[in-house]
Amino acid sequence: MPPTPIPADPAGTAEGPLPANDPLIFDLDLRGLRQRWASRALLPPIGAEAMTGADRRAQASGVPEERLMEHAGTAVAAAVKALAVDTGRWGSGPIVIMCGPGNNGGDGFVAARRLALAGAQVVVAVISTESRPRNATSARNWDRIASDRGISKIHAPVARDVAVFGHGIEKASVIVDALLGTGVRGMLREPVRSAVELIGRARASGIPVVAVDTPTAVDLSSGEPSDPAVRADLTVTFHRPKTGLLTRRGAAHAGRILVAPIGIPPEADRG
Repeated sequence: MPPTPIPADPAGTAEGPLPANDPLIFDLDLRGLRQRWASRALLPPIGAEAMTGADRRAQASGVPEERLMEHAGTAVAAAVKALAVDTGRWGSGPIVIMCGPGNNGGDGFVAARRLALAGAQVVVAVISTESRPRNATSARNWDRIASDRGISKIHAPVARDVAVFGHGIEKASVIVDALLGTGVRGMLREPVRSAVELIGRARASGIPVVAVDTPTAVDLSSGEPSDPAVRADLTVTFHRPKTGLLTRRGAAHAGRILVAPIGIPPEADRG
């Protein structure tokens, strides 16, 4: 099926252009990205429920979910490239993006497309019982990369497939955790649990990890991690700082934090 056109949105805000409209972000290092999005990091922190409300109100006011996801995934891609360049790993191996079944995975699909356009070798691992997301926006972003020959794709519906995929993980230059976002409750189930454990082993071997919005299984409100939970070197969170990532335990799992704008208007932000 042909890709769905992405609705246009304003080029940016008073703070500057939004990520998908800002080609300069792919030329910036991590310090440059932090400076470019500095006003976001200075905003009051919010928790998961407030962020979900702001997201829904933004969509109700006419901001398409697809635009929010495009800005989020583009911000992640720019941060991944900056980290890879800063650590001398850009071009040293594939960027592995581990995507779950929800919107966090949809952000990962956007990041994969943007990184491939930036010249990276990208591997997308879909860690889900289903090969195509149920969420319509995530599914459309999956469809946009499904036939892209520049992006390698793996489907790992069970723990054994994750284990087989993990045999080559040491070749990765960076791993992106786009497994689960704000909706984690209780113990992790397979195959996501095995994927989190694989990310932990890869990081222990020296491969840097970038988390999308929150490290998987770390609560964005309280900062409390499940067991296991991802420990990231860098977390790209969206719109405003998150209360959970500022706690002692949350910060220990998040690593360095970038707060990226994604186009949620002020009138939708009541948290």
